[in-house]
Amino acid sequence: MNKHRCNWCVGNDLYEAYHDEEWGVPVYDDATIFEFLMLETFQAGLSWITILKKRENFRNAFDDFDYKKIAKYNQIKIDTLLQDTGIIRNKLKVKATVTNAQNFIKIQEEFGSFSKYIWGFVNHKPINNDFKNLSDVPANTPLSDKISKDLKKRGFKFVGSTVVYAHMQATGMVNDHEVKCFRYEEVKTA
Repeated sequence: MNKHRCNWCVGNDLYEAYHDEEWGVPVYDDATIFEFLMLETFQAGLSWITILKKRENFRNAFDDFDYKKIAKYNQIKIDTLLQDTGIIRNKLKVKATVTNAQNFIKIQEEFGSFSKYIWGFVNHKPINNDFKNLSDVPANTPLSDKISKDLKKRGFKFVGSTVVYAHMQATGMVNDHEVKCFRYEEVKTA
């Protein structure tokens, strides 16, 4: 019997695996939160499948998403990344990743962890939405507007409200699986 999945992932094995195993599962680990934040910033203006296909290349190019190492990247490393055909070679996004890693660490120092900071916006509990169709799911919300504004105030780049909302969906801050999707209840009780 085929499982019912959210419509956005159906028909692509990579998308389906990401949907079934990762998307919407609450993430509290700072390293994983940074990985998703970094990938979401690179995704801005592109399709998520493009990023998923290049995820391993990003992992290799960016020291396994180690934000402490990324925060120390110098111009030589940035220039090397801009020559790497395996990733998105956008100069502004590469530089933003370094800046965001530095600011990520500042938030950790202020709050004890980035997880405490970001999950504080939802009182440390996922918001379970009840969307029936993909067309019901918003691209952003007043809450993602608020988080985006705060991140920008703290110096983050490429963190507009739509990017932030996608990050909230990916890391399970909001459960936006369609209610008839087999993952909706699984994620809801995670």
